[in-house]
Amino acid sequence: MKKQYRVKKNEEFEKIITDGEKAVSRRFVLYHLPAAFDYDRIGISAGRKLGNAVDRVRIRRQVRMMIQEIFDFHSGNDYILIVRPGYLSGSFADNKNDLSVLYKSVYNSKRTN
Repeated sequence: MKKQYRVKKNEEFEKIITDGEKAVSRRFVLYHLPAAFDYDRIGISAGRKLGNAVDRVRIRRQVRMMIQEIFDFHSGNDYILIVRPGYLSGSFADNKNDLSVLYKSVYNSKRTN
């Protein structure tokens, strides 16, 4: 995932979380908000409940790979993806499928509105 597609600043995270809409699954929480760009930007958050720093970095790398394969970066939205502790109980394929279902539900609801 290219760096231009990432949300990094704390202020942007807070704005998307407070002003955006939320979709929830067992393994992820996805906040989304229309952006001023022609491309999507995504921020990933993995809390301390998921393990030590090494584990959290590994999880974020895995999630970035899932996002690269699933997301369409041309809808012009900002997303914040929070990884929940349920992520640890599933395999990579299960987690990817869960993220795909969550993204498609958000993406389809945005297109119909």
